[in-house]
Amino acid sequence: MQETSIKEVKSAMKKNTSLVDEFADKSVDTDIDSQQHTQRERKLQNWNEEQARGIAKEEGVELTDAHFEVIQRLRDYYLENGSVESGRELGDILDEAFSDQGGRQYLRRLFPQGPVTQGMRFAGLPVPAHSEDEGFGTAR
Repeated sequence: MQETSIKEVKSAMKKNTSLVDEFADKSVDTDIDSQQHTQRERKLQNWNEEQARGIAKEEGVELTDAHFEVIQRLRDYYLENGSVESGRELGDILDEAFSDQGGRQYLRRLFPQGPVTQGMRFAGLPVPAHSEDEGFGTAR
């Protein structure tokens, strides 16, 4: 039977420690919610107010601070929650958030084609499914 010297053991331990140290710094995000949040952050970074102004101009709307307040609310909601299942749900959220200003009527004045449909386009976000399909009703 071969005996291992103390020097060999220390050397092997040092090698193992260096491997542990090498991999210790390489963390991987395994939290699905966190990964999705990061993906949404990246998507939001590809947008700017000038893009919104360009889209709005094509649709005959001049954006004001009031528009950008709604747009920012949409973007914040998207960042935290992702895409919504229905435009109606998002419309209800906006209605409640802007109830002091007049709710749906206020939002409709700002976004004539609907705060969900038009607001999401201006915000550079995906329009919820069936929001524009008259056959399913609209969340405009």
